[in-house]
Amino acid sequence: MVVMKTHRYFEEEAAAKHPELVRCRKWCQRTIQSPIHTETQDDGMIRHYILVPEVGKYIRVVTLEDG
Repeated sequence: MVVMKTHRYFEEEAAAKHPELVRCRKWCQRTIQSPIHTETQDDGMIRHYILVPEVGKYIRVVTLEDG
């Protein structure tokens, strides 16, 4: 398993809004490795999307320009 580096925003903001994401980092890794859709924001950051069958919802993971 690859160690996933996260931004301070993920740990402080996203985790507070969506505590299930901290418990399920595997969803974030799966999203980055095999997204069903990606798009580049105006600032160069990349949005990755995936459907998480365990909860029946889509999640979005935003990465820096280098992925």
